Amino acid sequence: MTEKIRCSWANPKNPLYIRYHDEEWGIPVHDDRRLFEMLVLEGFQAGLSWECILNKREAFRRAFDGFDLEKVCEYDAEKLEALRQDPGIVRNRLKIRAAVKNARIFRDMQREWGSFDRYLWHWTEGKRIHETGQVRSELSDAVSEDLKRRGMKFVGSVIIYSYLQAVGVIDSHEETCFCRQGKRA
Repeated sequence: MTEKIRCSWANPKNPLYIRYHDEEWGIPVHDDRRLFEMLVLEGFQAGLSWECILNKREAFRRAFDGFDLEKVCEYDAEKLEALRQDPGIVRNRLKIRAAVKNARIFRDMQREWGSFDRYLWHWTEGKRIHETGQVRSELSDAVSEDLKRRGMKFVGSVIIYSYLQAVGVIDSHEETCFCRQGKRA
């Protein structure tokens, strides 16, 4: 059996990372709960590796009530402190606060657009962008600027570019990768 060729960043020694690369990264997401989860996780990733966040993903899911938007929007000071004490997640006070604030803005955007999915995909008129070798773009600059204008934190252009890749708006699988558009078996 031939070994699958993957993107160079996918750590072959980490089964979670391989599964994430093969089954999630770059596949279009239209579910608001998943879009919210990925936005929160990308924010926590700032300054860290994605592998670190991925390894803590289940702990994040537990700590953030399965990324139930309504529950996260209702977090109070006591819950924020409990998150700060949770050894399973990244316990950065600013990132925890931002996750809750961003949840409330995310909910407002759902109300404004009908869904966050509709908001996100309107930037490309529902089309996927195929590009590799970038860490930001005009698209990520524009989305980042709009999210910041609305009050979100930890949504800089580089973070948003990674987010857009993760949720499949941007397909950045390398040319030789078996996941590249049209190559998946």
